Amino acid sequence: MRPLHKLCLLLLLACPLTAPRGPFVAADDPTEDEEGIDDSVVEDEDDEAEIEEDEPTDVMEDEKDEEEEEEEDLTSGEPKASPNADTTILFVKGDDFPANNIVKFLVGFTNKGNEEFVVESLDASFRYPQDNQFYIQNFTALQLNTAVQSQRQATFEYSFIPAEPMGGRPFGLVINLNYKDTNGNVFRDAVFNQTVTITEREDGLDGETIFMYVFLTGLGLLVVVGIHQLLESRKRRRPVSKVEMGTSNPNNVDMSWIPQETLNQIMQSRRDKASPRRSPRKRATRTVGSDE
Repeated sequence: MRPLHKLCLLLLLACPLTAPRGPFVAADDPTEDEEGIDDSVVEDEDDEAEIEEDEPTDVMEDEKDEEEEEEEDLTSGEPKASPNADTTILFVKGDDFPANNIVKFLVGFTNKGNEEFVVESLDASFRYPQDNQFYIQNFTALQLNTAVQSQRQATFEYSFIPAEPMGGRPFGLVINLNYKDTNGNVFRDAVFNQTVTITEREDGLDGETIFMYVFLTGLGLLVVVGIHQLLESRKRRRPVSKVEMGTSNPNNVDMSWIPQETLNQIMQSRRDKASPRRSPRKRATRTVGSDE
């Protein structure tokens, strides 16, 4: 019994030594740690690659935009100015653009190249300031067809009249000079392309003011002529009659308004009063005696 008892005691003592005393903790696998490190390194490398790739893409986009703009300029077909020519402009009356008045300017053309240029035309137009493609007033193009030899200059004159309703407002003034070389290449130089203000005319008289002055002058003449005719008619209605008054009108009273018959009666009565009175008997006796 004793050996069996000893064996049981040994088994009891051996079991607590192998039994776990705390919570179970899984052992870290070193291979898993290495894989996690590798994944993080790969992710960082991918981020750096993305950042490095973003920079050249922006540059490429800018280059593409510039190329597209150049292609648009080429495909649009709008001629440009030649590098072998220079242009200048001079407004005769300064930067003043009065409405309904002549605006005159001179355009100078210099041929710096070795080939001949033919200046074809010169045109001008008013455009909407916010949209250069919207025309407000388009003027007639001046046909020049002038050849300018190499290292020579030429000057051209042009004039236009801004419309009267445009006074007091800003507009874009565009002046183009069109020319070509001996190879047939067409060029266009925007000699002037700025916003100008059309001023209202203050000097001179407009049509309405002139018409008003003419009307008032004519009305005044009609009034004067009417008054003159009225006075003349009154004088004609009262003709002056020559009446022999003798010395019976010492006070120089105007008797022209009295009818002629009334005046004759008055004169007759005055004559009767002035003659000596005789009795009817004496007049009769004298008459009988004279007959004897």
